[in-house]
Amino acid sequence: MTTPRAADPEQYTVWNGEDGRMWREHRHRLDAMAEGANGPLFDAAAVAPGEHVLDVGCGTGQTTRLAARRAAPGHVCGVDLSGPLLAQARQDARGIDNVEFVHADAQLHPFPRGRFDVVISRAGVMFFADPVAAFGNIRHAMRSGGRLAFVCHRDAPGPARDLFAAVAGHLPMWDHTTGPADLVDFTDPARIRGVLTDAGFSEVDTSAVEYRSEWGSDVTETVRFLFDNQLRALVADAPPAAVRDAELAAARVLTGCRRDGRIEVPAPGWLVTAVNP
Repeated sequence: MTTPRAADPEQYTVWNGEDGRMWREHRHRLDAMAEGANGPLFDAAAVAPGEHVLDVGCGTGQTTRLAARRAAPGHVCGVDLSGPLLAQARQDARGIDNVEFVHADAQLHPFPRGRFDVVISRAGVMFFADPVAAFGNIRHAMRSGGRLAFVCHRDAPGPARDLFAAVAGHLPMWDHTTGPADLVDFTDPARIRGVLTDAGFSEVDTSAVEYRSEWGSDVTETVRFLFDNQLRALVADAPPAAVRDAELAAARVLTGCRRDGRIEVPAPGWLVTAVNP
């Protein structure tokens, strides 16, 4: 299998290594944490029968499969940098004849020009090496009048911010102002509008949304999951006492999020729409 070109080799290594395998193994749980965004995303995208859709950063393909139902008899292409996630996406999409998956960096991949009526993404567009170049490449793959809709993170007061602040009180950890540059930038609606405008889009709109994110049912188990997976890099070299204190702090925050036997964390996001002129 040919290795795709990647504008950011570090991201390629991450998503084709342990992180990709972790997301594949825990895909059902991670989808449950994110799928509250599906309603706003698909309402905005308004995918219609017969349309051609591109799903950027499709992961294991939940949103790709949902788009395929709406687009039939049209066609949906999911693109992702992670080989492990795409292997699972292809497996889960068996029997769906209007879906394909491409292992590629959407910033560099030579998509057919003017191919897609709609481009969607659920939290899959925040880590491009050059966001303007990436969205420019995506726009060239859209027909004139084609629609872009995506959901990305929005920083706002609430349990999610409280959780990471609690952990950061005990472990060295980036926060929403000092984290990876593109993720930080994409919490800023002015930055989003600037990137899309510079990439050639028009009618750019950013709307605040909030959806429920289901993290699990048992607080202790959920904390263990977070520290063994998404937060594992923080604890690798940390003193055991600091890790234990961070886990207890996280548990206190999540205990306040239990509703009817489930841990439901409000997830703030930006719903972004734009048009290819």
